Order: sequence, then structure tokens, then C-alpha cells
Amino acid sequence: MKRDKKITKLAKKLVELSKDDRGVVTEAKVGEVLAGIKQVELRNPVATLKSYLNYLRREIALQTAVVATPAALSADALKAIEVKYSALYGRPISAVTQEDASLIAGVRVRVGDDVYDASVAGRLQRLAENVH
Repeated sequence: MKRDKKITKLAKKLVELSKDDRGVVTEAKVGEVLAGIKQVELRNPVATLKSYLNYLRREIALQTAVVATPAALSADALKAIEVKYSALYGRPISAVTQEDASLIAGVRVRVGDDVYDASVAGRLQRLAENVH
């Protein structure tokens, strides 16, 4: 159990080292961290790298707004979403689009575990839940 805590603590520290000055995980910083890991002999490198990857995925999810819409969004709309959610969370958020025809109309935005649903499909689902 003690080893697992050490691996977790190391993985979290590696994620912090993977961030730039603005607190955003960058490919260059991750490359530097991985190069540093190659130079050091770890007791359990596979478990450490798996834990690092897991925490890295979480951190990237917290920095990304996945915007699901039934049709493509303009670049201006994506930029507005980035500005809105960056202000809301107090950290840089980048937006990526995902087409989902099942939404009918509107948008669904996911930032990490938070979901903001302003779609017709979401409204219909909430209405159905309230009826039953």
C-alpha cells in the first residue's frame, strides 16, 4: 500500500511538471518529463507510467471543453465557448467539437466530469424523467 501511495504521488508530480507557465499540459513538457523518466531508474516503471498516463488524461480532460452539436460550429462560436468556460473555471480551456445528430438541436458541453446540456434531446430526457 505504501508503494502505491508513492507511485501516485510521483505520478501527480510528473503531471505538474508537464504543465507550462499557464498551467496547460503541453506535448513539449510531456516529452521532457518522459525523457527525464528514461534517465532515472524507477523501481516499478510500468505502474508509474500507467499512473502518470491516468492522471495526465484527467488533467487534459479538465482543460478541454468537448462541444457536442448536431451540426458543425463556426470558429467564432468555438472561440466564444473557450472564453466563456475559461472565465468560468479560471483556467485556460480549449474547445473541440464533436458532431452528435441525436441531440436534435442545441449543444452539450463536457469539461472534465461537468456536463452542461442545452440540447433538445437533454430537455426531452429531463421531461420524461419528471413525468415518470
